[in-house]
Amino acid sequence: MDVIPAIDLLDGQCVRLHQGDYDQVTRFSDDPVAQALAWQGQGAQRLHLVDLDGARTGLPINDAVIRQITAALSIPVQLGGGVRSAERAEALLACGLDRVILGTVAVEHPELVRDLAERHPGRIVVGIDAKEGRVATRGWIEASTVEASALASSFEGSAVAALITTDIATDGTLAGPNLDFLRTMAQASSIPVIASGGIGDLADLLSLLSLAPLGVEGVIVGRALYDGRVDLAEALQAIGPQRLQDPMNQPVA
Repeated sequence: MDVIPAIDLLDGQCVRLHQGDYDQVTRFSDDPVAQALAWQGQGAQRLHLVDLDGARTGLPINDAVIRQITAALSIPVQLGGGVRSAERAEALLACGLDRVILGTVAVEHPELVRDLAERHPGRIVVGIDAKEGRVATRGWIEASTVEASALASSFEGSAVAALITTDIATDGTLAGPNLDFLRTMAQASSIPVIASGGIGDLADLLSLLSLAPLGVEGVIVGRALYDGRVDLAEALQAIGPQRLQDPMNQPVA
């Protein structure tokens, strides 16, 4: 299972929100590029970006920073937040991103997501953020009537590369992931699932390993890394792909 550090961008700074609340912002760094390089230096194999300005307003406020990050890193970078049209998705891919994540538009225009996934194999991800099992949209500001698991099921058979699933009630709380929610989401389709929200310590990460056989292939970690509750190198050693290698660095059969 991959451990993916997150950088949330707001006004060009590296921040975290508590349960998606823009009024509860903690600022960690005013240099997201340096932070991205730090996570890469500690062994990250992928970086997760969230454009909070884009999610809230739909405006490309952070594009210059996004380009700087992708240019500086050698690992793949994925981004979500405010990607609500094919044109926006393709503009972001042109910024050097490996993957773009579509959330609101997956509810409102699912056919657009399927078409993008067909045209950009392996590069389109669906973000499913839920409050009490129902999908929240537009930067978690609006609640829909769509069941999160039903949305996951609806993309079965498409070329969508992965589903990033977040239980908003756990996000930024460090209180542990919602394993029941993640299990339901993983069972809803055969598309790989990346967990997000609630990771507070190494034990929380280890608890996710039980879901790996169901298709949970990665976990995004934010606040716990910035608070020092989780050491990225230690987490990668504990649950990352390298744990399957022997001392001579050969994959274990």
